[in-house]
Amino acid sequence: MKCMMSVDKKHIRRVTDEQASTMYEEGWRYVSKSMWKEQVRDINKEETTTKKMSKAKKRHLKKSKK
Repeated sequence: MKCMMSVDKKHIRRVTDEQASTMYEEGWRYVSKSMWKEQVRDINKEETTTKKMSKAKKRHLKKSKK
């Protein structure tokens, strides 16, 4: 897998090696995976701030109360 950026720098895509070679011939350029993560992947994630307790922590609390 490779990360590619369009000529106008508006689009960053993660594609297979074969697709990347054809896109490179069309003018796209290679970029780092960290750039793709920052500008594409992490934007689509919703930040949830719910503090949910795991089952193990709940069991531990029940044992300590007894």
